[in-house]
Amino acid sequence: MPINHSISYAMLFFTKEKIQLFQKLGTYLSCMILFSCNGNSNPPLLEENQYNIIPIPARLVPQAGRFLFSNDTKINFDGADDALKIALNPLFQKLELAAGIDLFKNISPAQNTTSENFISVQLSTSDKISDEGYNLTISKNRIEIQAKKAAGVFYAVQTLLQLLPTAIESPSLAAKNNVWSVPCCEIEDAPRYPYRGLHLDVARHFYDITYVKKYLDVMAMHKFNTFHWHLTDDQGWRIEIKKYPKLTEVGAWRKETLIGKHSDRPRRFDGQRYGGFYTQDDVREIVRYAKERFITVIPEIEMPGHSQAALAAYPELGCNQLPVEVATQWGVFNDVFCPTEATFGFLENILTEVIGLFPSTYIHVGGDECPKKSWNNSLFCKNLMAQKGLKNAMELQSYLIQRIEKFLNSKGRKLIGWDEILEGGLAPDATVMSWRGTEGGIEAARQGHDVVMSPGSHCYLDHHQSLAPDEPLAIGGFLPLEKAYSFDPTPRELTPQQATHVLGAQGNVWSEYLDSWEKLEYFAYPRALALAEVNWSPMAVKNYEKFADRLAAHLLRFDLLHINYAKHLFDVNFSVKNDAKNGIAVAAESRDKAAEVRYTTDGSEPSILSPIYKNPIKIANNCTLKAAAFKNGKQMGRSLSKKFNLHKAAGKTFGVATPPHGNYNMGGIAALSNGVKGSDTSFGDNEWLGWWGEDFDGTIDLGQIENLNSATLRFYNDNENWIYLPRNVEILASSDGINFQTVGTEKDIFKKFGAELAPSIVVPLENVSCRYLKFKVQRFGRIPTGFAGEGKEAWLFVDEILVQ
Repeated sequence: MPINHSISYAMLFFTKEKIQLFQKLGTYLSCMILFSCNGNSNPPLLEENQYNIIPIPARLVPQAGRFLFSNDTKINFDGADDALKIALNPLFQKLELAAGIDLFKNISPAQNTTSENFISVQLSTSDKISDEGYNLTISKNRIEIQAKKAAGVFYAVQTLLQLLPTAIESPSLAAKNNVWSVPCCEIEDAPRYPYRGLHLDVARHFYDITYVKKYLDVMAMHKFNTFHWHLTDDQGWRIEIKKYPKLTEVGAWRKETLIGKHSDRPRRFDGQRYGGFYTQDDVREIVRYAKERFITVIPEIEMPGHSQAALAAYPELGCNQLPVEVATQWGVFNDVFCPTEATFGFLENILTEVIGLFPSTYIHVGGDECPKKSWNNSLFCKNLMAQKGLKNAMELQSYLIQRIEKFLNSKGRKLIGWDEILEGGLAPDATVMSWRGTEGGIEAARQGHDVVMSPGSHCYLDHHQSLAPDEPLAIGGFLPLEKAYSFDPTPRELTPQQATHVLGAQGNVWSEYLDSWEKLEYFAYPRALALAEVNWSPMAVKNYEKFADRLAAHLLRFDLLHINYAKHLFDVNFSVKNDAKNGIAVAAESRDKAAEVRYTTDGSEPSILSPIYKNPIKIANNCTLKAAAFKNGKQMGRSLSKKFNLHKAAGKTFGVATPPHGNYNMGGIAALSNGVKGSDTSFGDNEWLGWWGEDFDGTIDLGQIENLNSATLRFYNDNENWIYLPRNVEILASSDGINFQTVGTEKDIFKKFGAELAPSIVVPLENVSCRYLKFKVQRFGRIPTGFAGEGKEAWLFVDEILVQ
């Protein structure tokens, strides 16, 4: 379905006649277009547009006054070539469309620009500026743009457009009372990283080419330069390959699609055939469209795993050569490419066609989550490993990746893959995209390989962004806006030399649960904008509070562009604090400092008549606390709710032998005893704590001798995300904190509660009187063969521990 309401940048590029006009004037190196004001007068500053630029420039010095665009405006190209001139197109076209200001008609030969009364915009070239950098000086009489290459001019234009009134994004002529001006300032700007990526998975759910273009429009607006297009997976093959027509005839269509969570039992399906694919002409159009926006498109063709859609079309390429169907549910599947010569020929033929469509240096081959079960059971694979001197199936995967890399190198291209390509030995010149935390990226950089950081903890935009109960269904995890913004792609563990291998970061939008474009936009924005600033702006100028202020104004542009962004920026945030003496207190704040926070403690919805939050709220009884932000008598955003259970350990001091993993420790150790239960459907909120490769060993100080009846522990259980229930729990009691004795146990937990998502394990404590309780939780261990993450350590997630 085409987009009816959003403005397409396809309208923002020169017509053939206007290009010819520039070419005719090309001999006049100083031909001039002037952006002029009516005299030297300036309108008052417009608060709405006062430097609300995302990403924030590296250096911005505000100045008094404004520069006004009008139909008398002209421009001076000081030795700039046609490529640099054409990069100004979005500015010209948007002014013409939204403001009715036609600058094209004012093209004229060079004029004297030294007069104080002569108001101009000057475009010039400077070799002292980086390839994507620019200098932008806006005064009352002149706008000066300096750049080395056309990309810099294009990014300067994006900055100018964000300085113009919001109505510049209008798809039609805006109200006549708009003042089409920009605030005066000096800007020196260049990106922090050369790779600034945004990913889109079209394999799980397919999106029309019009939507892909809209995605690219927003990327260009925020200075992303790399579009990672995930085109194939178990659930669908989305790119036409001429040599293998069954890839789209069969592999592009699944008979039905999962309804609800993958972890639901029983699983439900919609019974509706689903699919689609891009023709090679579609692909060429997307590549062309992206290039005009200075965006490189990197295709991803998954191998050797995530290949069930391809094997549905050509089952002879699997190790058991049995028919399979395009996957109808999410997860990881055992049917993967068998590394035969026929498979290598197949993959090389596909990549040959892909290379012909995509001019990108990189070709992404996936390489992630490849179960080895079929390989370990295959006589062919066993013989191949013996013949090649390979120790195990991991080295067999490395053999496949290295062969594919040699093929890509022979075609003048480079291989990039997810961090599993490190396993069994990394291909010599491969670049690693680190998604399982930053550890893989650190290892690769230390080996001298280039790295793109894309950890799930900060860059997976398909994760929940709010803990509100009415949030749309998602794969899991919790990534609020401020956490995405806090990401630093360059780990401190790297030396300065090793850090040069970090090319940048990438936000990933996986589409298992994003079954409409509106829902995809809801998950992608505004968190993608936070990652735009992570990638572009130097650490010295980053500040989340100021970013949030700019974002609040910037999102008005998204309203005009009909982008269905999430509005959590306007929600209230809670911070729960434990105090062994004073109990639990809750701080509440709104990102909008001009707003009032009003709250209730009886579970009712806050209103304009509810108490105003001034100081941390002490929780004295079991209650449900709700709060919302109000401004000018109107509620902003949604209300936030937390239910408190003041059991005997609530608010008390907890200590652990080993701290949680850094990616899953948002609430800190206090989350184990703050009286708040974690989410039933998301393991990434502030309440769940995660351990990887470590048992849980924690001790609670109840503050005094207490008579106890039971302890209740909750563990998360999501095997597709490598999270498993523990094996055993042992509880020990002590009166002095030194001498402990066992008072309760629960064994074989993963067997007893294997089907439950977040079971509560109640351990009786009969006739126990103590001050200290120690909890020893034995983790599951390594994931069995045939399951997602096989051979890796399973995660252990622990929630509030209730003592009664």
